Amino acid sequence: MVLPSSIMTLIPENHVVRVVNDIIDSIDVSALVEKYHGGGRSAYNPKMLLKVLVYAYTQKVYSGRNIAKQLKENIYYMWIAGHEKPDFRTINRFRSEKLGNEIDNIFSNILMFLMEKEYIKYENYFLDGTKIEANARKFSFVWSKSTNRYSESLQEKIKVLLKDIKEVTDSENKEYGIKDLEEYEGREITSEDLSEISENINKHLSDDKNLDKELKKKKKILDDDYLPRAKKYEEYKKIAGKRNSFSKTDHDATFMRMKEDHMKNGHLKPGYNIQIGTENQFILGYTIHQKPSDSTTLIPHLNHLESQIGKLPENIIADAGYGSHENYSYLKEKELGAYVKYNTWFKDIKGKNTKIWNKNSFIYDSKTDEYICPNGERLTYQHTRKQKTDNGYLQEIKYYQYDNCYDCMMKDKCTRGQFSRMLGVNAPLEEYKRIARVNLCSEKGTKLRKRRCADVEAVFGLIKGNGAFRRFLLRGMKKVNIEWGLISIAHNLKRLSEMISSLAKLNKMLLYLLKLYTNKKRGTQVENLLMSRPL
Repeated sequence: MVLPSSIMTLIPENHVVRVVNDIIDSIDVSALVEKYHGGGRSAYNPKMLLKVLVYAYTQKVYSGRNIAKQLKENIYYMWIAGHEKPDFRTINRFRSEKLGNEIDNIFSNILMFLMEKEYIKYENYFLDGTKIEANARKFSFVWSKSTNRYSESLQEKIKVLLKDIKEVTDSENKEYGIKDLEEYEGREITSEDLSEISENINKHLSDDKNLDKELKKKKKILDDDYLPRAKKYEEYKKIAGKRNSFSKTDHDATFMRMKEDHMKNGHLKPGYNIQIGTENQFILGYTIHQKPSDSTTLIPHLNHLESQIGKLPENIIADAGYGSHENYSYLKEKELGAYVKYNTWFKDIKGKNTKIWNKNSFIYDSKTDEYICPNGERLTYQHTRKQKTDNGYLQEIKYYQYDNCYDCMMKDKCTRGQFSRMLGVNAPLEEYKRIARVNLCSEKGTKLRKRRCADVEAVFGLIKGNGAFRRFLLRGMKKVNIEWGLISIAHNLKRLSEMISSLAKLNKMLLYLLKLYTNKKRGTQVENLLMSRPL
């Protein structure tokens, strides 16, 4: 070869690197560019760094060092980077700092592009979640219940110590600024209170050389043991918030059971609950949650989706983990098609017999406000109890009971308890469940719930299985959101590249068939038409 060939000639026409380059060039990333104020050393183009990161994530390359290595060795990385070679520090700094508040907007802009090109209809939203391990030590857990128990025990010890200090100071007939313990009644003695007591004692220790050694001994216990422990427990409570646990090495991570451990219950590991919604295996929305339960994530997830896109899809399809009173009420309020299962949906549909009669076995008499058991006895209304969910949603439970279950021959089939059967009924929830059964068993509902398994769960399989992404590299909610945003963008563009390649192959096949079965003149006309308007 007289002249070296251009790298561009070595890149296939419909390769994913070309799709990443073209799509990012076509969207608005001005907010990301504005973060570079100029001055000092020349910076790398942020659009180029974004392209490199997204393409790397499509190729299962997540480490900054590996990406920097590929920029020196791989022609696809060289082409999309324009022969620039940023080091791993630059790549990591750009990912963790510059993309912080912009990753959601970039994802939304790409999603809008796909909707404009009609790759996405935004009609059916298949929702599901998965747990992904955090970048934290496995045995760095702090449990909220244990913290509260240790804190209560410490409070008792502190009160005993302050009582002893008060007795010593009173016996010296001197004023040391020690408050009476009555002033701490009804509240927790904080680390600030202990620091104030310690300072008051210090002021007088310097003046009185003959002070009782017992006071010095007790003050040492206060400063060296109780005060640091009080500060530690206060910090733990602040970090945990309403969670039941957190990790010492990633405070935002919560301990959850991971399914990929191939164990019955799985190991408890620090992680995050990832919620995504898909259509045609494109990710339409994602959110990161600290609570392991899926039922508490649906409303914040859809609220975030609405704020990003400006509207909600027509139908929401989800499994039994999302079937709660609060979620059904929200979907009804938003006038969305609710195809959401509940925890006993499968048993209700299959009519599976159980050893214990469930609520569906009892018949409600609206005239007398009573329930009739399968044995013909009537359960009368007893009381109503109000309960709050983890999100603070208030619901009312009505309780019905029959007073004389002891002599009933069917008691073993009705209840295992010693007392009469108590039936708790949430009437609005039971109505939502009835509507859910009708929706899910309809012709449309049957198709949608079958598609859910092949849509959203397949996406998790592609990311965690094929993509080998089972553990985050970054720490903290903000940075984890960045990393999952890159994963979602890379998945969507890779999916788009596959569709473009498939359509291109289909075009070629149709052109070949047309040339075989039509004359030359007409075949040329059809060929020109297909080339001007590809499928």
